[in-house]
Formats: sequence, structure tokens, C-alpha cells
Amino acid sequence: MQLSVIIVNYNVKYFLEQCLFSVQKASTDLAVEVWVVDNASQDGSRNYLEAKFPWVRFIWNHTNIGFAKANNQALQKATGEFVLFLNPDTIVPEDCFTKCINFLKQQADVGALGIRMIDGKGMFLPESKRSFPSPSASFYKLSGLSFLFPKSKTFGRYHLGHLSEHQNHEVDVLSGAFIMVKKEVLQQTGGFDESFFMYGEDIDLSFRIQQKICKETKTNYKNYYFSDSTIIHFKGESTRKGSLNYVRMFYKAMNLFANKHATAFNAGIFSAFISVAIWVRALLSLFKRALQKTGLALLDVIIILLLFWVVKYFWTVFIKPQNVYQNQLLLISFAGFAGLFLLVSYYTGLYEKKFRYKKLWHSLTISLILILAAYSLLPEHFRFSRGIVLAGSVLSFSVLAAWRWMLVKVSLLESDDYTDSNTIFAGTQNEVEQINSLIGTSEKNKNIAGFLSPIQEEHSLGLLSNYTQVLANIPATELVFCESDQLSFSEIISLYQKANNKITLRLHAGGSNSIVGSDSKNETGNTVGAKQYILDHTVNKRLKRLGDVFCSILFIITTPLHFIFNKHPVVLLHHSFEVLSNKKTWMGYTGDVQQLPILKSSILGPAGVPHSKNILNSDGLQLANDWYALTYEPLYDLVTIFTNYKNLGVK
Repeated sequence: MQLSVIIVNYNVKYFLEQCLFSVQKASTDLAVEVWVVDNASQDGSRNYLEAKFPWVRFIWNHTNIGFAKANNQALQKATGEFVLFLNPDTIVPEDCFTKCINFLKQQADVGALGIRMIDGKGMFLPESKRSFPSPSASFYKLSGLSFLFPKSKTFGRYHLGHLSEHQNHEVDVLSGAFIMVKKEVLQQTGGFDESFFMYGEDIDLSFRIQQKICKETKTNYKNYYFSDSTIIHFKGESTRKGSLNYVRMFYKAMNLFANKHATAFNAGIFSAFISVAIWVRALLSLFKRALQKTGLALLDVIIILLLFWVVKYFWTVFIKPQNVYQNQLLLISFAGFAGLFLLVSYYTGLYEKKFRYKKLWHSLTISLILILAAYSLLPEHFRFSRGIVLAGSVLSFSVLAAWRWMLVKVSLLESDDYTDSNTIFAGTQNEVEQINSLIGTSEKNKNIAGFLSPIQEEHSLGLLSNYTQVLANIPATELVFCESDQLSFSEIISLYQKANNKITLRLHAGGSNSIVGSDSKNETGNTVGAKQYILDHTVNKRLKRLGDVFCSILFIITTPLHFIFNKHPVVLLHHSFEVLSNKKTWMGYTGDVQQLPILKSSILGPAGVPHSKNILNSDGLQLANDWYALTYEPLYDLVTIFTNYKNLGVK
């Protein structure tokens, strides 16, 4: 066995699917075994992947035991002369393994190598080559000096910015996304230190490799950055940077490394510095994220309040000057409308990552209906003018829509409205037809502009080799590369690096049922699967929870009626409190659930039938559960719950 590839998976089945197809192509003409260790994924990875890749050796853990320990599980069983630790969100070219193995064979004192990596937008990832995180190198990075002077030998030391990314170099630290190690070296060092749960284990292993002596040369082993092959590392598939969880885990890992290797570093100074620097950096990052999440909402509130006050001024000066309004009452009313708008916007998804004008329209319309309903219920002496409410609402919608349009135009806000977007495929017509079918069932709003073919084909927009010129004449926002016998992973990786930064890049391996991509290293990657469940959308999960809470509160405050109209009033109330405390949901799945969005255990099944009264077999249940997740409608939930009121008390 020449090579053992070890991959740890955690809830990234579509990225892993693409990765395994690329690994399969890179293993041609080599004796390779592939181990996938799954750390208790909840996304249906086992059912989706196990039958599709019978040549892969899977290990299914029942709990998340961490990155280091999971790698070591497979390492104990690995028999290859070389071992590759590989991330699941990577794509390797066809000649990658052969080139890396040849390099390791030719260099006796090279114990391990990392590789040149690019991200999901085709940009070089500086963590491909790193130095050890000494106090000074860490300070330059965390203070931003390395960002200001990336090529400096002093300030850019952390990522070795002074070393060319296109040449092979001896380096200190290899990225855990791709580390190929000689098995004989691992027999001396052991695998990853299992004290590291996530982060830092690659630094620790890199350090220990360089402490061991090569028997052939009688010198210490070296780590090398290998530039003769390039892989895609999509990133964004683990803990988000800037989150408190990331800070906690990264801080713990860095201190563990410093304390473990105190003979090489001043552990006390290092720990103190890391403690301060990481927390300062995290607080700044959290402040930035909070501003991104709440800044737009706060501006919306200010705009709405100002616009309503402007309408009130013109209304009282030019339309009905004879009317006198209490400013305090108006201020409370306008603030109430703005607050209601924010609450409604939260549930319509207006402040999600991608903006849609439809969501803005829904937010303002629902807010207006609710405020007018509340206005009609007010005592006469508290009412002021429906005209001000209506005019203020119309003006607010116009200004907020114009404000969003401007933010989208200057790229400060990402639009999810597909009217101005175009998707172009890169691949043969046969592959394009297959992927078009996939997109047609999962992303119906996409506007497909055509395809670029790697070979001469009648209906293509042009040759893929000329794609930069073709795209210059066709306004495309998304380019989907379709791997096939005519378009290799190697060619796709090369094309990634030539793409315009403004275009979104996606990848589909031939034979797969998904499309993957990543637009930011700090955000979760983008995937399109064979089925896109409506219930997977964050907004729908919020609406489902809102419906659960509404029904539970209504059932609790109408308690006396249940003793008249329901056969099991006590059980019904017990269910109401369970749902209210988020232990259960009123409607959900029945039986064993596979590859579906996660829900709390439910009172009623997909069709409103209590679980104890279900008559479907396992296949029927799976079909019903699948249908519920695919076609979920908040209103359907409410109607079904009240229609099946008599069943709500059934155990």
C-alpha cells in the first residue's frame, strides 16, 4: 500500500462527496486506501455516502471525539507507506498524490509536506506555509502588521510572506488541511496529540516531526511547502472565526502548545501574550460581526422614525393644519411601528446574509396590517391619523428599497434576487444537462444563461479556453465548473485561479449529486444538493418555532375549554408546556428520520396524525417525512394543528 488517505468528516457530506471523487481520480495507478472517520454527523452523511463510495473505509463515531483523536483512529489501521491527512472540504488534482510521493521519495530528510492551497474564489491561502507561532510572529499577525507588510521577512513571518508561493520551501508548520507524512516518521512521532480537540494539532505535529532524526542522513527531519501542485480548500466549514467558541478553542490550543514545548518557547510570556491578543482580536471581530448584523437594522429604525416625523410635519402643515397631535403619543406610536417592523423582519428573514426585495415588501406590509389593526382597537382619544400611518409606510418602503438598492450596487449588501443574475456552466453538454436537472429541482430561481464547453459543441456559448473573453461580453454572476473526462480537476483548479474575483465559483464532480463552493473563509460554504429542503431555511425554522409558541400559549390561556372539548386535557396541557419550553414541536416527523432537517420530537406526524395512530410502513413514513420537509408551509402547520385539535392530547 503506497498511500493511506485519512479524512475526518463532520456535517459536510456534500463537500466530502466532491472531495472523494477528486481523491478517486488522484489515486489512479497508485495503491491507495481511503479512510473516512465521521464524528457523529447529523446531516445524513452515512446514508448519503456509504453506498455511493464502497471503496472507502468508513468509521462511524457516535460522538464528536475531536479532529486529532478521529485522525488517530484511522492512523492505527492505516497500512500505507505514506499517510495523507486531508480535510473534507478540499479538491485535489489528478496528479497531486503522484507528485507529492515522488518528492518525498527523492528527499530523504523531508519528513512531511504541505501543499499550495487556494480558496473557493481562486485566491492563494497564506496558511499554506507558516512559521511557528512565536510571541513576536504572533504579535505581528494579531496586531495587523503582517497584513500591512505581507512580504516583510520580519512582519510577515507568521505566513512566511517573503517566500514565493510558486517555489518549494522548507517551512515550520504544515496546514492540517493537507499533510502528507512518511509512515516511518509517524512511527517515531506518533499521530496527533489528542489533547488538542480542534486547532493547534497540526502545529504540534509539525514541531514534533522536526525534532526527530532521519536515520539515512543523521539530521533532523524537515517539513516542506510543495508548490508543484495546487489544491482547493474551500474553508469556512468549521467554527467561525471571531465566535466565542473559536476564541475559547484556539486560545486553549495555543496555550497547550506553548506549555507542552516550553523548552523551545517561553511558555509564560507566550501564554500571557496570546491570552491578551486573542481576546482583543476576538472582541474586535465580534464587534464587527455585531455591527454587520445589527447596524443595518438600527439604520432602518432611524430612517423609519425620521420619515414618519417628516410625514407628520407635512401632514400638519399642508394637509390638515387644523389638527393638533400630541408629540409624545406620536413618538410612542412611531417607535412602536419601527419596533414591530424589526420583529416582523426577523421572522421574514430581511436581515439574513442575502437580501431580497420581496422580504422587505413582506416586512412592511405585515407591519402595516398589524399596526392598523392595533390602531383600530385603540380608544378614540389615543388615535391620531390613518393617513400619517399609510403615508409614512409608503415613504418608508420607497426609501428603504432605494437604500437597499444602493447598498447592493456598491457591493456592501449581497442580493439574492435572481432577476439580474446569470449562471453559466463550464463543461460538456452531457454534464450540463445532468447538472441543469439537479439545479432545476433545488434552485428554481436561477437564470441559466448557457454553457462554455472544453470541446467544440454546437450549442455552447464558446470554448472554455476563451472563457475570460466570453464572460467579458456576457454579464454572468456565477460560474459552475462541471468535472468530466473532458474537464479534469487539474484544469478546473487552474481556471479557478484565472477567474474574475467578482464572479461566484461553484464545482460539481461528474457522478455527484451536489454542487459546492465557498465565498468567504469565515462563513459556512455554499452547497446545492439533490434535494433542497424548505424546512432547512433559517427563516422557516424561526416561523415554525413562532407557530409552536403561539399555539402553546393559546392552548394554555384557554385551559378551561379543553376540559369540555378534549378527551385528554391534562396531556394536552403537558404537551403545550413541553413545546413552549422547546422540548418538542407540535408537528414533525414520525419514525426513524434519515437525511432530513433536524427537528424536536413531535406531537403530530406530517399529516397531523398522532404517532400511536400511524398505519404507514417504514417506506411510507420516510416518504411522508420527506414531503413535509420539502414542502413545509407555516400556515399548513397551523391549519393542521387546529384541524386535529382532538388528537393533541393523545400520548
